[in-house]
Amino acid sequence: MGKRKSRTKPAPNKRMDKLDAVFCCPFCNHGSSVECRIDMKNLIGEASCRICLESFSTTATALTEPIDIYSEWIDECERVNNLEDDGA
Repeated sequence: MGKRKSRTKPAPNKRMDKLDAVFCCPFCNHGSSVECRIDMKNLIGEASCRICLESFSTTATALTEPIDIYSEWIDECERVNNLEDDGA
């Protein structure tokens, strides 16, 4: 006599939380005012603040997300601030 086959439970699908698309402005510190847009046709990513009208644009790839554009903007701001501190 053979054993009964045991059924294995399917693994639960891991749901990925969506990343933010609106962020806090590094210039005016107004929350949820920076919107990031990605133009895949021209491969350009742009982040702009609705309040103080500051903007930043960078190159984009197929894997670029809005958080990547915002992070590059923050990194560029820090780099410019460090250059000003060293020069002064």
